[in-house]
Amino acid sequence: MFRAIVNTATPINGAGRLVFAQIRNAAAQASAAKTAAAPRTKTVSIYRWNPEEPSKKPFLQEYKIDLNECGPMVLDALLKIKNEQDPTLAFRRSCREGICGSCSMNVDGRNTLACICKIDESTSKPLKIYPLPHMYVIKDLVPDFTNFYMQYKMIEPYLKRKTATPVGDKQLYQSEEDRKKLDGMYECILCACCSTSCPSYWWNADKYLGPAVLMQAYKWIVDSRDEYTNERLEQFRDAFTLYRCHTIMNCTEACPKGLNPGKAIGEMKGLLAKTATMPHKNSATVGVEYK
Repeated sequence: MFRAIVNTATPINGAGRLVFAQIRNAAAQASAAKTAAAPRTKTVSIYRWNPEEPSKKPFLQEYKIDLNECGPMVLDALLKIKNEQDPTLAFRRSCREGICGSCSMNVDGRNTLACICKIDESTSKPLKIYPLPHMYVIKDLVPDFTNFYMQYKMIEPYLKRKTATPVGDKQLYQSEEDRKKLDGMYECILCACCSTSCPSYWWNADKYLGPAVLMQAYKWIVDSRDEYTNERLEQFRDAFTLYRCHTIMNCTEACPKGLNPGKAIGEMKGLLAKTATMPHKNSATVGVEYK
C-alpha cells in the first residue's frame, strides 16, 4: 500500500494522507516511548593510571551510563564515557569488527575484544574493565606491546625460500589441500588475549614466546610455500621458547576468534620430539611457474 502511494504520479488522495498521518503518529509514539523508558543505569569501573602522575597509584574509577542510550558492546560504553564524561580516558580501538585486535582488554575477568564483547545488561553489578594482565601499562587501558612484537619478529613471520624466485613477479601457487592446513591459524589477529591469559607467559615473558607467537610460528612451519621448515623448527629446541607451555589451555579458552593455539603448540612439541610427522607439503604445486 505504502509503495503504491509513493510510486504513483497522481496526487495523494485523502486515504493516502491518512496513511502518512498514521505512519508519523506511530513514529512519534515510538520515540516518546523510548524517551519515557525508565533509565537502566549501569556502573562501569575502569582501571586508571596516568604516567604523568607517577606518585599516584592505579585505581578504579566509576562512571554511570544509561544502557538505553548506549550501544550493546563494551567499546560502545567506553566511547560514550570518553565522548560525554571523561575525554582523558585512554584506550585503543580501530575496526569495531573484531578484526584489528586493537581493543583487546580484560572485561569482567576475561581477556577479550571490547568491540565484540556484549555488556552484561544486569544493572545490579558493575562492568569492570582492566588492561590486559601482566603487561606494562602505558596509560589506563593501553598496554605496552613492545615485548610481544619483538617476540613476533623473532620467528621471521614471512615466507622464506631457497629457490630463487623474482620478488613481486608472480604468485607462489598453493594447492587447496595445503591451503587448508593454515585454517585456524591465519585468522589470528595478534590481539594477545591468549598470551596474556597464560600463567607460563606471566612468569617467563622474557624467554617463553607465548601461544600467539608460537601458533604463528607453526603456521609458517607447515606452509607449503616456505622452504625453511627444519630451520624454523630447530630454533625452538631449548627449555623456554616452546617448552614453558604446560598445556594449561587458558589460551584456547581466551581466544576471541575461537582459535586453538594449544593445539598448534602441541603439534610443534610432537615434531621436535619426533613423536609426530610433519604434514606433507605438496611442493609440486608451489611455484610451478619457476620450475
